[in-house]
Amino acid sequence: MKQQRSLITGLIFVLLVMLITACGTSKADNAGNAGNTAQNTGGNTTGNTEKKSEATTDEQRVISTLKGDLSIPTDPKRVIGLSVVYPEFLYALGVTPIAVQNYHPEFPSYLKKPFKDTLKMGIGQAPNFEAILASAPDLIIAPTWWSDKDYDQLSKIAPTVLLPQRDDWRDELRDIGGVLGKTDVANKVIQDLQMKEAQAKEKLQTLAGDETVLYMMIMAKEIVIYGEKSDRGSFIHKTLGLKPIKEYPQDEISLSISLEKIPQYNPDHLILQLDDDSSEEVRNRYNDMLSSSLWKNMTAVKKNQVHMMGGKEWFSLGMSPLADDHAIDDVIHAFEQ
Repeated sequence: MKQQRSLITGLIFVLLVMLITACGTSKADNAGNAGNTAQNTGGNTTGNTEKKSEATTDEQRVISTLKGDLSIPTDPKRVIGLSVVYPEFLYALGVTPIAVQNYHPEFPSYLKKPFKDTLKMGIGQAPNFEAILASAPDLIIAPTWWSDKDYDQLSKIAPTVLLPQRDDWRDELRDIGGVLGKTDVANKVIQDLQMKEAQAKEKLQTLAGDETVLYMMIMAKEIVIYGEKSDRGSFIHKTLGLKPIKEYPQDEISLSISLEKIPQYNPDHLILQLDDDSSEEVRNRYNDMLSSSLWKNMTAVKKNQVHMMGGKEWFSLGMSPLADDHAIDDVIHAFEQ
């Protein structure tokens, strides 16, 4: 009996040794596997997460916005710019928007071909959410002054970046360039235009000299003339160096005048634009002016120096590099004639 108990005790001891050895081997194997994993991930147990993050970074990037940090596509393919001038900024940066707000029924000539497949959404007090949703954008860019109230609804459709209000279109272009990762492109657009402006200013000094110039727009309800403080007037008189009339009040951005007051502002050259050349009201007001003796007696009219510019083409004048670029060509061509 005693011998049997000794045998059982010995067997139990052997089993315990085997069990302890097995556990030790298992722990060693686990430790070795953990070590290998740590080595493969740089000693970081979140290695898989980092790899996923790196893969995501190829397609998404985080930018700071007025609404906080926002993840947007690194290379967006379907962009909407919610402002009548934002589409011009986008195209200047090499991006053709999929949908735009439009003031005129047709695009200006310099956008007609590239925007042939771009959806026109019109313009209203609020965005056309239905059209925006149907366009399936992957990025929406909008000015905060117009779209802040609609941000929540827009951001449910696609990542939406609100940009601050700027006094100079160049700052707006740089803002959008920053969002798209195209800051260098924005700066080059600005530099190229500055060079063209300088060349045009020098040429116009030869063509016009000290002759005075007035910029006038015919609208449905009024006739408006622009001074040097307006975007349009600044482009004509400061950027291109064309001499303004002395009679224009220097503290006024623009003036609404009646037909009877036209003789008070009597330039050598008149740059004339119809606000909307497809509008019957605008055409009627223009025709009434042409038939007036007050108009016919103006110096610019007598000298045949009334330079007609397109309404659509000059709509964004002083507010867009594309509009300004094409307007330079228009003015040079007009004064050469």
